[in-house]
Amino acid sequence: MTDHKNIISLTGACLTLDSSAGPVNILKDVNLAITEGETVGIIGPSGSGKSSLMSLMTGLEQVTSGTVTVDGLSFTGMDEDSLARHRLGRIGIVMQAFHLIPTMSALENVAVPLELQGVNDAFERAAKELELVGLAHRMDHYPAQMSGGEQQRVALARALAPRPKILFGDEPTGNLDGKTGRTVIDLIFDLAQKRKSTLILVTHDPALADKCDRVISMADGHIIDDTGNTRSVTGEKSSIPAGAKK
Repeated sequence: MTDHKNIISLTGACLTLDSSAGPVNILKDVNLAITEGETVGIIGPSGSGKSSLMSLMTGLEQVTSGTVTVDGLSFTGMDEDSLARHRLGRIGIVMQAFHLIPTMSALENVAVPLELQGVNDAFERAAKELELVGLAHRMDHYPAQMSGGEQQRVALARALAPRPKILFGDEPTGNLDGKTGRTVIDLIFDLAQKRKSTLILVTHDPALADKCDRVISMADGHIIDDTGNTRSVTGEKSSIPAGAKK
């Protein structure tokens, strides 16, 4: 069996944010290693720190103490411009809110990160990505003209267009009904597998997390379980039926 190297590593990672009541410790001494090609579910109730952990791994937040290394580069102490450059082409993010640019068509939304990369055939590649998510017939439509599921598929195409090594999903089905959510999740797993991308899903949904190779459970800013026993930390009902892991 071929050994896979770590693509993400956190050591003693802490995150403290200021509030009107004083400093709040969001993440506390987190140690975590994720290897290339893994599919990882990060689960926990609201306020457990799972989205904050994703923010550290994507460089959207900086550790207060400890270290974060992503794809061989230390994020610790990097400025925002450097982090943004490192994310481009390496990290794709699909959020619960679609974050599409309302004045741009689906095709233009997907082409944006490719144009930022300086890709010459940005629109041709964007069109192919939209075809892969089943939206060839919606390329010229604007977000307001599309359903929630269609908008999330555009967001997925945009995240995958630069061929990132790591794909993050933060509650990617949170704004979708069950059937549409299942369609989007199947697409995420299928496309990430075909691209050989590392996939990290942040969710409160045990069944969604259980579709991953590995499940990490969080509570109160700590990793409390890395064995995949999601039922021990949450009893919330799932909107996505449990099934065979991808």
